[in-house]
Amino acid sequence: MRTAAAALTALSSLGVAALAGCSGGGPERGVSQNAPAASPSPSPTSDWNPRPGSIAAVGDSITRGFDACSVLADCPDVSWATGTDDTVRSLAVRLLGPSKAADRSWNLAVSGSRMVQLPEQMARAAKERPELVTVMTGANDACRDSVRLMTPVADFRASFEAAMRQLRAKAPKAQVYVSSVPDLKRLWSTGRVNELGKKIWDLGICQSMLADADDLGPAAVARRDAVQDRVVAFNEVLRDVCGKDRHCRYDGGAVFDFRFTGAQLSPWDWFHPSRDGQARLAEIAYRNVTAAEPPA
Repeated sequence: MRTAAAALTALSSLGVAALAGCSGGGPERGVSQNAPAASPSPSPTSDWNPRPGSIAAVGDSITRGFDACSVLADCPDVSWATGTDDTVRSLAVRLLGPSKAADRSWNLAVSGSRMVQLPEQMARAAKERPELVTVMTGANDACRDSVRLMTPVADFRASFEAAMRQLRAKAPKAQVYVSSVPDLKRLWSTGRVNELGKKIWDLGICQSMLADADDLGPAAVARRDAVQDRVVAFNEVLRDVCGKDRHCRYDGGAVFDFRFTGAQLSPWDWFHPSRDGQARLAEIAYRNVTAAEPPA
């Protein structure tokens, strides 16, 4: 998701400066009408603590707040999971309060990472002995230069299972909150109305889904459908593997189902969440982590 960085920097001098900073606005619904319904999580929740006292976040550029504050840069202060920004009110801030969140949360996500890197991140998280680990990864496994390069579902599962084993080896009772992979096809549908956004996409962002954004021919439709099917399969893996761990809770497809608006996408790449998009992710996470029962 960070390819073509140099070209994007060049383009920013032509048009990005005209864009506003991190966008505001409230959540709205509406783009894709054909997204499959998410499967409910079977996670046992009798031992679930809705008020964990410490949080470690693992994952990719979304959790790092990439492109939310400035072009081609991480902005962990606005991370949905561990950020300190007052307007986002991250999961850590909502659960721990601003002062404790700074000392009792760790953002170990890495922009550009895929599921194969998650075991290493989980091992680092386990060393902190967190009471809750948040997981949001998988978009980069579907966002490749071509459909052929997408991560096979079996490999995705094996890496996630290995990541859970890494955590359990050092933190057997740590709770895990797993976010679904966002609906990349809906992001394409939302962002393609912006002409500058499409020019940025052409520089190399998520080409498996975003290449030739205005092409509605059979081959392009089939390519996007293949990416969509892979994301759905990834989310099924997340649900299944999480469901086998008594201390794990899957979001029930809540992030996949969320309909990001233009205001909730980065004004620099029309793909990553903006500051407002990060706030919406924090709301989803807080609602699911503090619920008495797992999302259905």
